[in-house]
Amino acid sequence: MAVVTRAAPAPMGTRRKVGWARARRYVLPLVGLAVALAFLGPYIVMVLNSLRPSSDVVQTPPTFLPRTWQWSTFGDVLGDQRFLNWLKTSLLVATSSTIIVVLVAVPAAYFTARVRFAGRTAFLFLVLITQMFSPTSLVVGLYREFFDLNLVNTYLAIILTNSAFNLAFAIWILHGFFSSIPKEVEEAAHLDGCSRFGTLTRIMLPLTMPGVVTAVIFTFIAAWNEYVVALTLMLDDAKKPLTVGITSYVTGYEQHWDQLFAASIIAIIPVVILFAFIEKHLVRGLTAGSIK
Repeated sequence: MAVVTRAAPAPMGTRRKVGWARARRYVLPLVGLAVALAFLGPYIVMVLNSLRPSSDVVQTPPTFLPRTWQWSTFGDVLGDQRFLNWLKTSLLVATSSTIIVVLVAVPAAYFTARVRFAGRTAFLFLVLITQMFSPTSLVVGLYREFFDLNLVNTYLAIILTNSAFNLAFAIWILHGFFSSIPKEVEEAAHLDGCSRFGTLTRIMLPLTMPGVVTAVIFTFIAAWNEYVVALTLMLDDAKKPLTVGITSYVTGYEQHWDQLFAASIIAIIPVVILFAFIEKHLVRGLTAGSIK
């Protein structure tokens, strides 16, 4: 006669772990989807508002989907010469400010990281303090200074202002990257006959690329989104950047809410494209030290 034996039941703790592992397959994706929708929610609303007539945007009671779909809004905005001028100004100002900041911050950060000079700590502390000042609190002084220099209503005024206010952050973060690189790397390059400039461009810059990418992203986004200084210094409507120009779609005399939302969506695209191109360099640098 065969004897049938039953397996002992699994301990309570093991069963809880198995149950949680099964639930986690569904809970975590749902939580991630909810968080993603929370962040994408405003952009979804902007897109829907750009696809409905302007009168429908302010109509009560509001509806999530447009009552009438209007597909020509983006074409109207892209065909508006004013919008193209604002877009050109934003690209010019943001790109020029980023180039100036990188060209100045890289040698400055390298020098402060490698050369011990009198007042080095005070200089770095001063660089950090400048981050505490807001362009809004200095806008009156900036206007007066550029007025005396006859630079009001010029691209140069906005470019110099954005460069100055973003330079401190770039120097500070690049200083940390340069300081983290062992000096033996430079000494080996010098023994191989590499000059100081060659060591900086061929050896140090590739190693500090994550810091350079971070400085580029921060500077470009800050210059792209700047509003108060551009509103104060730029008087010609054709020279205004996007942040200031798109407010012209909604005034006391005309309200084109659909075009305002469409222009805002288009204004996001250059920043997304920039991040898509350099994101791999940033991630590569952040994970470079995780594997020996």
